[in-house]
Amino acid sequence: MTDLNPQGKQMADESMVRNLAAQARAIWPQEVPLLQRYALPRDARILDAGCGTGEASWRLAELFPHSRVLGVDIIDAHLDLARSRRAGFGPRLSFAHQSIYELEEPDASFDLVACRHVLHSIPFPDRVITELARVTKPGGYLHFIPEDYRMLHFQRSLLDPSDFWHAAPIAYGDKTNTDLFIGRDIVPMLTAMGLDDITMDYIIVDSLRARDDFATILQAWRDGYVDSIAELTSFSRAQADAYFAQMIINVRDPLGYAVWMVPVASARLPLAR
Repeated sequence: MTDLNPQGKQMADESMVRNLAAQARAIWPQEVPLLQRYALPRDARILDAGCGTGEASWRLAELFPHSRVLGVDIIDAHLDLARSRRAGFGPRLSFAHQSIYELEEPDASFDLVACRHVLHSIPFPDRVITELARVTKPGGYLHFIPEDYRMLHFQRSLLDPSDFWHAAPIAYGDKTNTDLFIGRDIVPMLTAMGLDDITMDYIIVDSLRARDDFATILQAWRDGYVDSIAELTSFSRAQADAYFAQMIINVRDPLGYAVWMVPVASARLPLAR
């Protein structure tokens, strides 16, 4: 039987808390106008699917001040942390232990369903997208950040990081039944489902806009993933660590430049389904 959470150990590691916080700080300012263009109703219901520590959940509740936001995840420690941060939002912001493969919510419940930094880490993403569409209202929006690990670009030095990002995600994905390039594969999935207004945008996380947070993200990946990279790919732990060390130096170097192009995919549920 396929493990539906093959990165469970990495997702539950404390490094993921740091990663999610830094990603939100780096990405959210550019994500806000993408969310605002959906023109949600004043009292919108919003689902944050795979909410983790709730970094996006509380930001969504803040951005849409009359909305009701539900964050769901399967890692209880992350949900506990998310709940500890919801002070000030009252009942408008809540969290629940639910699998995004089989949500407990009725059909057509939400005006917006967001699923950020999740689809690359799980098998059968098409099943999840179908389930998220089920709970989205006709005319409502699906909003994804589907990561693609060939959209990271660094300068060459002693090592060429493009060699790492070319090979490691293929082997890692093959061993975990996941698609680490889903950022380029999601549009055909959304199209095949017959969704409307399919859009792909890109958020730029680079050493000009978010140097410190970009370095923090890479350090969190290094801390959380070098062991499993060594286990699942041809790179040894020392080799993976050396690549990450060089990438972090590149990002922190005021004379250097590095960029992560973060895909943002969206689609609207047809009014008549």
